[in-house]
Amino acid sequence: MKFTFAHNNLNVYDLEKSLDFYKEALGLTVESTKDAVDGSFTIVFLGDRTTPHLLELTWLRDMDRPYELGDNEIHLAFRVDDFDAALARHKEMGCVCFENPDMGIYFIEDPDGYWLEIIPAK
Repeated sequence: MKFTFAHNNLNVYDLEKSLDFYKEALGLTVESTKDAVDGSFTIVFLGDRTTPHLLELTWLRDMDRPYELGDNEIHLAFRVDDFDAALARHKEMGCVCFENPDMGIYFIEDPDGYWLEIIPAK
């Protein structure tokens, strides 16, 4: 028996704001969308056009407040081929929330407060 990654899910409060962020910050594109028949949720799968792994953004109609993320110790990581250019872009966007030059990584924060680790390509 073998398991492989399919996707990760993040629930988002403002779907359009999140879609704009993930497109601008990480170049992710919409691969597919599913809307509940009753309008209670929308699921959007985003891809990087390179790997089969997807990011699932779930919007719930009845969520009336931003999500509480606790200590926010869980994160997703993205590898980038031009680390310096990515860092400059994210600083320009104002979304860099933590830098660790000793480890050669940094984190950006999405509109819902999720941290996304950016690491250089090997």
